[in-house]
Amino acid sequence: MRAVTLPSFGGPEVLTVADVPDATAGPGEVLVDIAATAVNRADLLQRQGFYNPPPGASPYPGLECSGTISALGDGVEGWAVGDQVCALLSGGGYAEKVGVPIGQLLPVPAGVSLVDAAALPEVTCTVWSNVFQLAALQPGEQLLVHGGTSGIGTCAIQLAARHGATVTVTVGSAAKAERALELGATRAVLYNDADFVEAGPFDVILDNMGAKYLARNVKALATNGRLVVIGMQGGVTGELDLSQLMAKRAAVHATSLRARPLEEKAAIVGAVLAGVWPAVEAGEVKPVIDRVLALDEVAEAHRVVEESGHIGKVLLTT
Repeated sequence: MRAVTLPSFGGPEVLTVADVPDATAGPGEVLVDIAATAVNRADLLQRQGFYNPPPGASPYPGLECSGTISALGDGVEGWAVGDQVCALLSGGGYAEKVGVPIGQLLPVPAGVSLVDAAALPEVTCTVWSNVFQLAALQPGEQLLVHGGTSGIGTCAIQLAARHGATVTVTVGSAAKAERALELGATRAVLYNDADFVEAGPFDVILDNMGAKYLARNVKALATNGRLVVIGMQGGVTGELDLSQLMAKRAAVHATSLRARPLEEKAAIVGAVLAGVWPAVEAGEVKPVIDRVLALDEVAEAHRVVEESGHIGKVLLTT
């Protein structure tokens, strides 16, 4: 099969499409012939040498995919060869085939194309597990989403607005602000022109920046607010004012998805199937896709995401 390999770490130019041994389906897994995958910021970190796959995972980048089941591993029930699926991965999405534990499989939602379905697993699992399970966002609460037109941001806007929350986002341009409002955000703050703290307070903040925003995020929290940090684009070490946090009876959480045990991932995927898939199939929540490129254009796809010029997901097709 063909896959994107990393002969060395560095810029997008190090990404190399090569012939590698075919993936296989182990016990409790299915083999998926990949139609499409999506570029996530974790892939950029892996390319740079900062985010190695967990033990036992595929060495190739790619944390989600869509495709067709072509083989079943031992002990697999409930799935059949020919089923169209999308999947949450620990790696291996930048390839023509990948083995997937059955707990991380989702059926392609009705009304969504096989290619477009590749935009769904990572964002829906991330948003559902962090905003709705961990932070327990309630109808009527105020949610702040940093990176409002990222893949995660566009998903969070739609799910939270549907849930009855009021959504504010931070974005980098007027065009992105307009798109965020179209998706259901109530307010978009241009982070180069205004301070998001002034738009608060917020009951829940979903943060992809880490250290750079930590102090202001805590300042922007409402009483009993919950800050969930899911990225470190703005650094890893920040100063936390515990007195301010205690006065607000607020909480700071930091989470990741890739290295969780199989059982935890399966539980999240099951919750997404129950809580998100009906909304997707009803057309109330849609994948937002900036562009679709071929696997051989993987370096360009990484450049697009690295420059933050996109809105929604960037997909790669095999």
